[in-house]
Amino acid sequence: MFNKLFFSDLVQEDSEDLIQLINPEESSEEEQDNLPKEVSILPIRNTVLFPGVVIPITVGRQKSIKLVKKAYEGDRYIGVIAQKNVKTEDPSIDDIYTIGTVAKIIKMLVLPDGNTTIIIQGKSRFAIEEVKQEEPYIRASIELLKSTYPKSTKKEIKAIIQSLKDSASKILKLNPEIPQEAQMALDNIHDLGFLTHFLSSNLNAEVADKQRLLELNDGNERATLLLEFMLKEIQLLELKYDIQKKVHTDIDQQQRDYYLRQQIKVLQDELGHDGPDQEIEVLRKKGEKKDWPEDVNKHFQKELDKILRMNPAAAEYPVAMNYVELLLDLPWNEFTKDNFDLKRAKKILDNDHFGMDKVKDRIIEYLAVLKLKQDMKGPILCLYGPPGVGKTSLGRSIAKALKRKYVRMSLGGVHDEAEIRGHRKTYVGALPGKIIQNLKKAKSSNPVFILDEIDKVSSDFRGDPASALLEVLDPEQNGEFVDNYLELEYDLSKVLFIATANSLETIHPALRDRMEIIEISGYTQEEKVEIAKRHLIPKQKKEHGLKTKDVSFHKKGIEKVIDGYTRESGVRNLERTIGSVIRHAAKSIALEEEFNSTVTAEEVVKILGGERFDKELYQGNNIAGVVTGLAWTQVGGEILFIESSLSKGKGKLTLSGQLGDVMKESAMAAISYLKANAGHLGIDYRAFDQYDLHVHVPAGAVPKDGPSAGITMLTSLASIYTQRKVKDKLAMTGEITLRGKVLPVGGIKEKILAARRAGIKEIILSEKNERDINEIDEKYIKGLKINFVSTVDDVLAIALLKEKVKSPVTFSFADDNNKA
Repeated sequence: MFNKLFFSDLVQEDSEDLIQLINPEESSEEEQDNLPKEVSILPIRNTVLFPGVVIPITVGRQKSIKLVKKAYEGDRYIGVIAQKNVKTEDPSIDDIYTIGTVAKIIKMLVLPDGNTTIIIQGKSRFAIEEVKQEEPYIRASIELLKSTYPKSTKKEIKAIIQSLKDSASKILKLNPEIPQEAQMALDNIHDLGFLTHFLSSNLNAEVADKQRLLELNDGNERATLLLEFMLKEIQLLELKYDIQKKVHTDIDQQQRDYYLRQQIKVLQDELGHDGPDQEIEVLRKKGEKKDWPEDVNKHFQKELDKILRMNPAAAEYPVAMNYVELLLDLPWNEFTKDNFDLKRAKKILDNDHFGMDKVKDRIIEYLAVLKLKQDMKGPILCLYGPPGVGKTSLGRSIAKALKRKYVRMSLGGVHDEAEIRGHRKTYVGALPGKIIQNLKKAKSSNPVFILDEIDKVSSDFRGDPASALLEVLDPEQNGEFVDNYLELEYDLSKVLFIATANSLETIHPALRDRMEIIEISGYTQEEKVEIAKRHLIPKQKKEHGLKTKDVSFHKKGIEKVIDGYTRESGVRNLERTIGSVIRHAAKSIALEEEFNSTVTAEEVVKILGGERFDKELYQGNNIAGVVTGLAWTQVGGEILFIESSLSKGKGKLTLSGQLGDVMKESAMAAISYLKANAGHLGIDYRAFDQYDLHVHVPAGAVPKDGPSAGITMLTSLASIYTQRKVKDKLAMTGEITLRGKVLPVGGIKEKILAARRAGIKEIILSEKNERDINEIDEKYIKGLKINFVSTVDDVLAIALLKEKVKSPVTFSFADDNNKA
């Protein structure tokens, strides 16, 4: 006899583990007759309850807790049925099997976490006849099922019992996790029915398989199916045992191999063959040939000595070997010889890039100082400008002119500080930072190092790469740069760092302070034509397999591509569009079709279709309130129109055209200035209160922002309130203050070029922008009249004509006494 048998964990509604408490005495026939014919149904997961078996169940669902408490207060009988799907949180009658076990609650315990644990004993199998209720829990009338045992001889029953016990004993031997008390329990069971239920309950099988056993009415058939499941489990356990034995054998084999390797090492030493020690000596000899600082040499020798004390099979061995090999591969005090032929350098720069005179002059200055001094810390240059103007390719030309190695590192999207400084060797998979890795690749300590897209460095919980770059790009500090992986000072002072950026606003302020900013503005149409003729067209012909004579571009054709099919500061899209035209020619040549080998403006339209961009031209105006402004965009300068209108109302202001906050503030400042100076400007003050004002900037789908439209806004408002027309073919740009001062703005070159393209003849700028005009080539401002102003009065004196225009707006004001 046995009373308790503990296995692993509690049987829960949502647990696969179980503790079994087994009572060998099943319900008597008298008790079977007293079982209720209607019970509340408790769905359970991951297990099946069999008659005669005692198990604890932890109840967590609110419905189930209500059911258990109600039953415990009554006759303590419940119907226990397994769920079809263990993931169903609120099972209905369709989610459970139709056959289960009537159970009696022996004990109920309320746990501290709010769950309720009940200990139940299976009494009899049953089938659901009719569902009486589904809320708050399922209750049904049931039919009790009795197991039948066809006539069998005592020898047959004894044989089945013995087979089940033998299989169970074998499982116990193969599975050491099952307590040994289980064997004692098996020895004390002699009844076939209870033995079948006991083993079925403890069988390591799916719920569906256990449910099949429960639903069988034939006791012999149930015992036979159980035996089949147990034999399958024995096969799985034997396979598992064989695998574990093999793994154990492999470990023993590793120990044997290590012992043999140690013997081989002794034999190799005796015979003079290469082994790990010889490999270290080879590295030591390489180190003797390196021209590196003394402290680096000492550190290298120390690392080699440490490796000699390591077991080659140890996990740290390859890490240490990789480290010393990195020390050997780095170009300590290895420099390429600079070419100081300044005329040659200037020729290379001119051939590779058209324009960019300011940048080229700065490079030549650097070479000149380096030539005279023979030793100079590498400057940190930052080429700043819109996309596609050739910032990155300029770095390659500089390396070519200097005859230095060229290295490029893209910083776009880098958000891990370890990308710059490297990981510490203690981390798994540690690597040096990209700076050290690229120097190792370049095999030179003075390359031209391009830090591309430095404005797109981001930061997160892994650190701030921009802050890590501070040491790299500080000429006073980078002579002693320390990489976390290298753990030694490395001299970066001879490296010529060139950063590129599209925007200065997103660059770390301290990082920006360490760099010399060189602005590369967009190209003019004339420059784009020359770049296309000298660089883009020959390059595209070569890439598409065409010869020089196969196709040629007329100047008007190039201008048509630039004006009608691209809108950018750089030439990236221009190159793509030229490639499309050349591909059309390549197709015609390959198909032996006739085509015009000279690409004219008309041919461009035939090949590429209608123009994608309308040229923004000056639109004459004969009404007050319309002013032409100048704006800067990522793709160059543009003109924009600001329109104002008045309508009878109560002084309401409306701004439209998708204006940004700064542009809205410019409009408010302009209105405030007009109100404060209404008398001086000849504006009736009642117009501000009795007329609604609407200011609109066309192209409403395009966001616009910036202070450049300040004087344009004010001129438009002064024009509509005074009903004076703005001078023809005039454009302006500048910021205003409430005191009427005109402040300078940026992007002057791009704005001037946009004005020329649009047919503008006269421009108004702040007098402080005169320095920007002086830096522009005279040929670009030829034919333009530029007025430099300091106050709003100067602007209005130039912009507004004296006579008033005919307008649909006729001012009429209510008497002062009738004003709201």
